[in-house]
Amino acid sequence: MRFNTKVRYGLRTMIEVASISDIGILQKNISKNQEISEKYLDHIVSSLKVAGLLKNVKGKKSGYKLSKKAEEIKVYDIFLAFESNLLGPDCIESDNACGRSERCSTKIFWRNFHMVMSEHLKSITLKDLVQHQLNINVNNKEGKMFYI
Repeated sequence: MRFNTKVRYGLRTMIEVASISDIGILQKNISKNQEISEKYLDHIVSSLKVAGLLKNVKGKKSGYKLSKKAEEIKVYDIFLAFESNLLGPDCIESDNACGRSERCSTKIFWRNFHMVMSEHLKSITLKDLVQHQLNINVNNKEGKMFYI
């Protein structure tokens, strides 16, 4: 299973915004820090705003900040900003999607897979991802040696 680029960049954008306190962050800084073109980031930010996850910061140096606390935002919420549902066969949502529905042995597999993936995405908050990123940043700084 692959998540599309918008989902992946959306997660990175949200982590970047959540890493900055309530003051907000400029789009050009998100672009630079996350190595996402500003033009493509426009689409990402727009979807996150429509989903109610980001909002504009008003003022001279406007930017973006979270619409809710990081611990209230689930990875599943970010995923849904870009996709209508998890990928899988149509029979997961409708018994009438396929003529084989009544005699298909894989249908239960796909429903369980969908349930497990949904629950996993709902179990991880943006705050969890930010904390993980902070730990990575600390570990990377400790492991570097500089010679003069």
